[in-house]
Amino acid sequence: MGCRSRRAEALNPNALPLWSWALGGALLGLVVGSFLATLVLRWPKGRGVSKGRSNCDDCGHPINAKDLIPLVSFARLRGKCRACGARIDQSHFVIEGLGALTGGTAMHVAPGQAGFMGALFGWLLIALAALDLRHFWLPDRLTASLALVGIASGLTGLAPSLLDRTIGALAGFAALAIIATVYRRLRNREGLGGGDPKLLGAIGAMLGWQALPYLVLGASGAGLLFVGLQLARGRKVQATDRLPLGTLMALTAFPLWIFQQ
Repeated sequence: MGCRSRRAEALNPNALPLWSWALGGALLGLVVGSFLATLVLRWPKGRGVSKGRSNCDDCGHPINAKDLIPLVSFARLRGKCRACGARIDQSHFVIEGLGALTGGTAMHVAPGQAGFMGALFGWLLIALAALDLRHFWLPDRLTASLALVGIASGLTGLAPSLLDRTIGALAGFAALAIIATVYRRLRNREGLGGGDPKLLGAIGAMLGWQALPYLVLGASGAGLLFVGLQLARGRKVQATDRLPLGTLMALTAFPLWIFQQ
């Protein structure tokens, strides 16, 4: 009985102080963020992510383990390659920091299983947001992984219910797919990328259908803010200009998950 009680206590999220969950999530997020940064920079170029040693993108010099510490190495080297002095893409620093912030926040607001699933959700959103911002590309494999995190969360009994998640996935995809089809037929040009409906469906699988109106509203507001900043900088904005809708939805989705907790 004593061993069983201690084991149950160890598995209870409330048995550990809240700060330890947040710290653990942040440290794990640093590692995940380092991988995500490499993925974002290499994948669009057709380069492998998980094979081979890390090399400088300019001189090809292998990077030592001491120069691969997330955030710390970037700051210590002042954002430059130790061998050739070339600037290191700042995406490494930004994505690693976001990975830590996402993991720490998720584990802080929902210690345990719910927080871990939320962290996975947030980390995938970071990669999708970065790829859409840089390349207007939302890879199906990442979007499908996002949807699987949502469905898996529902299967383990986490709120919202599996039914709400399923409706959210179907409704999210259908809504943007219909809008894209109508726009294309009326204007004879593409208005939405093919990955945007899939991403909204994947987010619906995690947040449930009830969150979709707030998601669209938040992404629209972020889009207007983005356009306003462009105008404030003196840049011309036209109706045909492209906006990374996937990035805007991703930036809105994780705060909505936090609110749900």
